[in-house]
Amino acid sequence: MRQGLIAILPLALGVAAYGFAFGVLAAEAGFSAAGIATMGTLVFAGTSQIAAVDQFLSTGTVIGAALAGAALNLRYIGIVASVVPILRELPWPTRLIALQGATDENFALVLSARKTNPKIGGRFLLGTALGLVAAWTCSTVAGGIVGAQIPNLADYGIGFAFTAAFIAMARGLWPGRAALAPWGISFALTIALIQLGLPSAAALILGALAGVSSDFVFNGNPKNDG
Repeated sequence: MRQGLIAILPLALGVAAYGFAFGVLAAEAGFSAAGIATMGTLVFAGTSQIAAVDQFLSTGTVIGAALAGAALNLRYIGIVASVVPILRELPWPTRLIALQGATDENFALVLSARKTNPKIGGRFLLGTALGLVAAWTCSTVAGGIVGAQIPNLADYGIGFAFTAAFIAMARGLWPGRAALAPWGISFALTIALIQLGLPSAAALILGALAGVSSDFVFNGNPKNDG
């Protein structure tokens, strides 16, 4: 577990950067520091929280925000299914904590670490999860406190931290030229659907499905194209 906690630290710093930005924007949307901390711990999914807050600002409805966040969290069905086999060494309560802290970042880190050391398992994932939850929650609360004290901080471009973080994650997931067509189709369709007025969460899901489907057509099997 200690090894996982140490290994996740560089990624945790990046998570903290856009966690702070999210906290600022959430505070400007009217969320309290306590609300931000609760959301960060219970939901713990940066993209979903961003989508939920954006939807709340657009519509003012809690149900719409929850549905937008849940839609983007569908990808965790696959992530959880992939890590379940390595969690069998953990008791059920601890296993659930590790699953709650499973994200894109530590999922990729665990898979990479297991290639060099197959003995790495559930305790390593648990250590990475604890490190990310702590970094995310603390940074979002800090951003919420700052955002509540300094109005219109988002006008300084702090929201671009989200975009920069996702670009960096996508670059790390790029497998090569085989992904050019699926990624391009997914990107183009998502942008087109948003321009046509479709909610962002729905556009992202349809774009992702189009990308996966096109991977079958161009490459014969779905690769790990993000």
